[in-house]
Amino acid sequence: MEKIDLEQLKYPIGKFEKPEQITHDQIQEWIHILEMIPEELENLVKDLTEEQLETPYRPGGWTVRQTVHHIADSHHNSYLRFKWALTEDNPIIKAYDEKAWAELFDTKTAPIQFSLDHLKAVHGKLVYLLKGLSSLQLKKTFIHPHNNTEVSLDENIGTYAWHGRHHFAQIFNLIERKGW
Repeated sequence: MEKIDLEQLKYPIGKFEKPEQITHDQIQEWIHILEMIPEELENLVKDLTEEQLETPYRPGGWTVRQTVHHIADSHHNSYLRFKWALTEDNPIIKAYDEKAWAELFDTKTAPIQFSLDHLKAVHGKLVYLLKGLSSLQLKKTFIHPHNNTEVSLDENIGTYAWHGRHHFAQIFNLIERKGW
């Protein structure tokens, strides 16, 4: 497989690009995406067989099962980051090793319904929280220790709207390629 093909499989919607200016309308669009992701993901994967769930979305990539569990784990961590930034002054958040988490027993074997249900709950709480934030609160920040970057909450909304769509597209494209 050529490098360009692998890159397209890794990033089917491209990499997240933070807008120069994040507008109110952009934030509302991102929140709507976050609101829809759990249902859209469940509808996409609910009829997949166990064999299909064990299929990697790309060569060397995670299986569909691992990807579904990863989305729930990642968005759970993101929800906590929002809460920390809202309740502490520019906190250094706790990073996690997503690749190591993807190799854990539960991520590799647990029914995906656990993570689909978890994602519904986390996104329900997250969307409710985000809809109630003021423009001042949306500018609150946290520090990501991976590269010591300051991240605003409005940017983090966009990052996780992209993240959900990114993994959805990986699974969707696999289903299309395989004709499932």
